[in-house]
Amino acid sequence: MTLLEVTNTHSNHATAPLVDISGVRMVYPKGDNAELVVLDNVSLSIREGEIVGLLGRSGSGKSTLLRVLSGLVTATSGNVSWCGKPVIGPCEGISMVFQSFALFPWLTVLENVEIGLEALGTPAAERRRRAIEAIDLIGLDGFESAYPKELSGGMRQRVGFARALVVHPRLMLMDEPFSALDVLTAETLRTDLIDLWIEGRLPIKSILMVTHNIEEAVLMCDRTLIFSSNPGRVATEIKIGLPHPRNRDDPTFRQLVDDIYARMTQRTPAEKAEKRAVEGFAGTGIGMALPRISTNLLSGLMEALAAPAYGGKADLPDLAATLQMEVDELFPIAETLQLLRFAEMAEGDVQLTEFGRRFVDSDIDTRKRLFAEHLVTYVPLSALIRRVLDERPSHRAPFTRFSEELEDHMSEESAEATLRATISWGRYAELFGYDEHSGQFNLENPA
Repeated sequence: MTLLEVTNTHSNHATAPLVDISGVRMVYPKGDNAELVVLDNVSLSIREGEIVGLLGRSGSGKSTLLRVLSGLVTATSGNVSWCGKPVIGPCEGISMVFQSFALFPWLTVLENVEIGLEALGTPAAERRRRAIEAIDLIGLDGFESAYPKELSGGMRQRVGFARALVVHPRLMLMDEPFSALDVLTAETLRTDLIDLWIEGRLPIKSILMVTHNIEEAVLMCDRTLIFSSNPGRVATEIKIGLPHPRNRDDPTFRQLVDDIYARMTQRTPAEKAEKRAVEGFAGTGIGMALPRISTNLLSGLMEALAAPAYGGKADLPDLAATLQMEVDELFPIAETLQLLRFAEMAEGDVQLTEFGRRFVDSDIDTRKRLFAEHLVTYVPLSALIRRVLDERPSHRAPFTRFSEELEDHMSEESAEATLRATISWGRYAELFGYDEHSGQFNLENPA
């Protein structure tokens, strides 16, 4: 077996899957008869004895899929089964670890761990015995009477793991369980969890984890499903054939990380530059949802790429490691540069375009003019705002003039974020101004 291989979304093992998801679609109404498609035609299966990762960026529907699988929400369409039975509500035998710890602050560690067993009606003596076993297993022996406020972030997440394990689930769901922790704490907790898994000491059969950290997926998972965004779909399934424990410095490990980065930025030769530039952003035209990326980050990444270490082109994993950024942080910056035609992403690399190099080599005023030109040309909302301001005798327009139009294409929250991003970029480029107090766009120096 190769260390990285693309497979169908269903395993060839003879055993029946614990989870079988087929054609799942999740749609939320946005108002005015509009819909937000979060998941579209998602199919996957999970069998005993494996750790499966859902890898993708924020907003790709990974966490929504966990909630559909666990029965916390019902899919708009498609089939979801647990141990051969349709999922019609919360499933016995499935537990979840959350990113935000989700502990009850008024309960002790022991009481927080016991609470799941209490809901199942487990007798008090049995609850206490199993809770203490789970606390010992996860490395919190001695902290049974402590309250969450007395614990570090890593210790609080260990309580979350103990609470999920104490019910002896067949499947444990993990929703970015390490992302709220500092780097060293997260690494320790990952290692401890994998050690317990390898030794067969965890009272579970399988793990399904959501992550946006590529190295984390390669370090922990037996196979990984790469999700595309807008809407969320399984773009690729990858098997990872490295034995545990895995060494991050192993050349094969590094190659796997590089290959996954390449798959996440993969483009076919037939795709046009226009399509490449807008991938990663929901919607098109005025309805394109934009990330709130500061011009400092955009300029900083271009300058980092132009530095002698890279000479205008960088391998994304190397760049992420150098800048100490995860994929969820790095990709939106690179994608915004691609949208503005200052950079291009493909095959796991990011490369400055001629315009990007010109930007880096220019003085401040020239940078602003170049940025303004690209905003008007490649960001339809920026062009609309400038055109409206130019046409009005007062050269002013209220925030609601544009936010209401955006809400025809996206949620109110996305419209707010998109408009705020455009305001920041427009101010930097001196394309238009914005008065926060009056909520008015303006032209300080109208032509």
